[in-house]
Amino acid sequence: MRCVIARFPFDLTQHGVVESMKGVEPEEVTGESVTIGRHVYPVKQVGQIVTGQDRRDFTAGEVVRAMTRLGFTCGGLAQGSAPAHGLDPVQRASAALGAPTA
Repeated sequence: MRCVIARFPFDLTQHGVVESMKGVEPEEVTGESVTIGRHVYPVKQVGQIVTGQDRRDFTAGEVVRAMTRLGFTCGGLAQGSAPAHGLDPVQRASAALGAPTA
């Protein structure tokens, strides 16, 4: 599929994206994300690896549109949720499920 990211045309395929991301450790997701295989990556990380461009050269929306058209699942952080730093696994799970506040 032909798409334009940061004013440059790219011919991307789902298989090509999967191959490009093999062995790449996902960074922490703090905004928009894309699920590739069993991993959830920040869209800017995927865009950088797939296009070879600097992350400042394109928007997350451009990558989300391209990945969605290729059939990948994209999303963002839920409204009001934030990365759970410094919490143990039980506390993180509780926060993700909407634990009541005291």
